[in-house]
Amino acid sequence: MTNAGEEIERTVMEWPGVEARPHRFGGVEFRANGHEIGHLHGGHLADLPFPVKTRKELVETGKARLHHVLPKTGWVSYPIRDEEDVEGALDLFRLNYERLTAKKKEEGIKETSKGR
Repeated sequence: MTNAGEEIERTVMEWPGVEARPHRFGGVEFRANGHEIGHLHGGHLADLPFPVKTRKELVETGKARLHHVLPKTGWVSYPIRDEEDVEGALDLFRLNYERLTAKKKEEGIKETSKGR
C-alpha cells in the first residue's frame, strides 16, 4: 500500500466502531455496524457504496467517479494518485461512515421508543 493508502487506512481505523478486513477482490475493506463503508485497492483506488441518489450527487459535483465496474449502482470510485487525493478520499469515507452510524443510532432510538 502506498503512503496515501496507509494514511487513509490509519485515519479510518481511528473512527469508533470501524473494523478492517481483507477485501474479496484485494486490498482492505472498512466496515461499521456490519456494513461496508468502502475499500481500498492498494493505495491507488477507493470504492465506496452509497445510495444511488447520493452517488449521482457525488459524480455530478466531481467529488467521485462512477464505479469502474458497476457504474449503474450506488458505488463510486475515487482514484488516489498522490498525497493530494487523500483528503478527498477521506471525505468520502467520512460521509459514508456518518451515514451508516447515523442509521444505527436511528434504529436504536426506534427500539428504545418501542420499549416505552
